[in-house]
Amino acid sequence: MGSLTSSDAAAGPALSEASLAALEQGSTTISAGALSQMAAQLPWFDGLSPEAKLSVGLVARTGVSGFVTWCRAGGPVGPSVRSVDLFGAAPRDLTRLISLHQTVTLVRTAIDTSERLLEDTLPEDELPVARELLLRYAREVAFAAAEVYARAAETRGAWDARLEALVVDALVRGETDEGLASQASALSWPVGTPTTVVVATGTSRAEPHALRRVARSHRVELLVGHQNDRLVLVLGGAADATEVVTDMLDLVGDGPVVVGPTRAGLPSAPRSARAALAGATAARAWPAAPRPVLASALLPERVLAGDVTARRALVDMVHTPLVEAGKDLVDTLQAYLDTGGALEATARVLFVHANTVRYRLNRVEQVTGLLATDPRERWTLQLGLALGRLAGSPRPHRA
Repeated sequence: MGSLTSSDAAAGPALSEASLAALEQGSTTISAGALSQMAAQLPWFDGLSPEAKLSVGLVARTGVSGFVTWCRAGGPVGPSVRSVDLFGAAPRDLTRLISLHQTVTLVRTAIDTSERLLEDTLPEDELPVARELLLRYAREVAFAAAEVYARAAETRGAWDARLEALVVDALVRGETDEGLASQASALSWPVGTPTTVVVATGTSRAEPHALRRVARSHRVELLVGHQNDRLVLVLGGAADATEVVTDMLDLVGDGPVVVGPTRAGLPSAPRSARAALAGATAARAWPAAPRPVLASALLPERVLAGDVTARRALVDMVHTPLVEAGKDLVDTLQAYLDTGGALEATARVLFVHANTVRYRLNRVEQVTGLLATDPRERWTLQLGLALGRLAGSPRPHRA
């Protein structure tokens, strides 16, 4: 029989109609042999789910029958193998079940097996042509597979970006329902991992891929959300979130960068988001604030901005523990504040030795974590005492 492709040299190699018919008849045997070789040669193939194996088998059979169709359509000089023809019958989630690398390995194994089985199907004089056509077809298949995975990655990337924006937006709004956990799980986010929310204001639209590169270098999970002039970062598993954010400063512009408190997991992360957002609003009241700055370091400014949570936190940090520690500490601190931070003047007001004042101020630092001799921390102490009194906290008892 004559060949079915063009007879001139430009048409390239061709197979006779009899050989094509023989291949068509033996397509089931060839695809079954290819699947058998995959199971024998590829250790991970047996670990695939039944659904994945069924999908691979479907593609293999389509690929073998497609080889005959491709040859009849002109082979190398005919239309390219279309991904929709080769993978269209397979489930849409095939790209999630099998990686691109695994797919390429499967194609290579299938081609090697098919090449050996050609010897049992075709006359010897047509084997060289068949092998050449098979190799060219394998290249077409590889390109078609790459197209499928590229489209899947593009679609998945767009979907993940939308889902990521929804998760970040939910954290900002304070939502903690089951939907948040399921959305985060779809992004492969470990829900129970320690989570920290960071807010950068007045920033340009930082490139998420650059931020993720920094996060990966610290082995930290990252969600990114843009909200007007605010950039919201959600860090997962960071032992020191401030260290991670410091390495991102060049990517987020020159505005304030506020790090919220680390919470036990994503469900409690809205509390971190509230603190970071409140700190970002109040940060302009402290022009000399470091970058990044902890939301807890901005408690005074947050109180002035009307943050009720910060008000309670400052009372709990300053007034409550000092009251519980005894009247002497409260009186000494108040006298120190009233004298403008003058040690000797405080001693005279209290009729005690200056060393006693030093000792009590050291105790104040131990109880509150704030140093009365530091101007900013002294202001924080003064505000904490005042807020506690306004809140109607119990008066200091006598030691």
